[in-house]
Amino acid sequence: MSGATIDRRGLLGAGVAATIGIAGQAMAQGAVLAPGVSKADLASALKAMRAVVGDAWVAGDAESLRPWSKSYTPDPTGRHAPVGAVAPENVEQVQAILKIANQYRQPVWPVSTGKNMGYGSTTTAAPGQIILDLKRMNRILSVDTELCTALVEPGVTYQQLRDYLDEHNIPLWIDVPTVGPIVGPVGNTLDRGVGYTPYGEHFMVQCGMEVVMANGDILKTGMGSTKNPSAWQAFKWGYGPYLDGIFTQSNFGVVTKMGLWLMPAPPVYKPLVVRHKKMEDVARITDAMRPLRIAGIVPNVVLMMGAAYQLAMFHRRGEVTTKPAQVSDEEIAKFAAQHDLGMWNTYIALYGTPAQVAESERIIRGAFAAIDGDVMTQEQMKDNPWFHHHATLMRGGLSLEEVGLARWKGAGGGLAWFAPVAPAKGSETQGQIDLAKQILASHGFDYTAAFAVGMRELHHIIALLYDKSDPAEEKRADDCYRELVTGFGDRGWCSYRTGVHAMDLVAAQYGETNRAVNAAIKQALDPNHILAPGKSGIA
Repeated sequence: MSGATIDRRGLLGAGVAATIGIAGQAMAQGAVLAPGVSKADLASALKAMRAVVGDAWVAGDAESLRPWSKSYTPDPTGRHAPVGAVAPENVEQVQAILKIANQYRQPVWPVSTGKNMGYGSTTTAAPGQIILDLKRMNRILSVDTELCTALVEPGVTYQQLRDYLDEHNIPLWIDVPTVGPIVGPVGNTLDRGVGYTPYGEHFMVQCGMEVVMANGDILKTGMGSTKNPSAWQAFKWGYGPYLDGIFTQSNFGVVTKMGLWLMPAPPVYKPLVVRHKKMEDVARITDAMRPLRIAGIVPNVVLMMGAAYQLAMFHRRGEVTTKPAQVSDEEIAKFAAQHDLGMWNTYIALYGTPAQVAESERIIRGAFAAIDGDVMTQEQMKDNPWFHHHATLMRGGLSLEEVGLARWKGAGGGLAWFAPVAPAKGSETQGQIDLAKQILASHGFDYTAAFAVGMRELHHIIALLYDKSDPAEEKRADDCYRELVTGFGDRGWCSYRTGVHAMDLVAAQYGETNRAVNAAIKQALDPNHILAPGKSGIA
């Protein structure tokens, strides 16, 4: 089953395209150019790109670049703002743009929907880059209802894919991150993002890519390069070295098509939450959950949500405390109790036949009864907004409620996610909490965090919430984030993902040999370094 373009309204929707129509006529004032690129080179590159895509789809002055220059993450020096933006409509235009980029040695920064809000949105890791905005490439190319697969372009959003499945009465589920409606599977998968159904490890359920290389060649990975690629979305590996992985969190090519697997709608879906009243219960929760995840009794990515993180979604800091110091556990516990929340709220979902779900629930209740866990059903939680939010995510539903985090300290809208990884062992938890609280408090920020339990790993999801409208606080947030990276890195708890403001620093935590290998691949595939220099610490 094939799908035509669902939405072709332009870069950021109707109303913005009109302002972009005159864009690109002048270079942004005060723009920091890429090394070796002159003002004349940038102007010539933008002019050539306008000839490829049309004036309406190129931006090059400060006013028209505002949509691509905004970010929730700290950028106290302004070095991450782009110097231009171009939006191709098809693969041929991508090839032409990369030819121009090579000609003028002008780097481009590819984005799909550009809404990875806690990681930098559409801002760039290094200065002087033109955003290669792929939003116009938004076709759902195929959905196979027998194999439960899809092939999509980078501009397709999760909302668009969900609407397509509903419109055609296809009983398949998608798996989404927390801000699903405005982001898409290609960009999220390439940054190795996650969701919360059994298909929550997005790169694991990706299958086949089309990639435009820096020289304009088109690579189809896996089975895609065969004469009759009927198994392109069915078999991940193909023959020879597996290449898909090198295009995730990298700057080695521009992914223009991606296959993914979709989940058949189960006969029964049952969400649960386990509440614990004490912060120190986190170790016991982790140790109880690990065997359930490894055995597949709990099949989905599990979120253990701290009360402060939960409260920040719907409430403002001033409702919890009036003190400038780091909000205390006692203050959080008091406010959480008033809103039917524990200090830790662990969200689980069960999928399958009635008998399968009933047996899994019996085992889960036994495991958590042993550690004083309060297991609650949807009927018991009633209209609790936090339960509703997670119950929606765990069935692949769409929600924007976590955008509320950015308003915790007011309208300033500052958010940077820090996500170190450790083994899924209780012994790895309390030390991380203590270290995070100490570093955050030293810079004047609250501990708003959660843990995610994967198959065997533990993600510590720390939301650094600050007032971006206050330059001094933005600088403190940047300093704080960097201390989190190095402090956790020294303990072996390194981040698996980061924003554009800290990519070099996070890459440094993984050692020089790792960086040297990445640099060698980069030099071989992109000798002019025109694809997103600085992405993941790769120049």
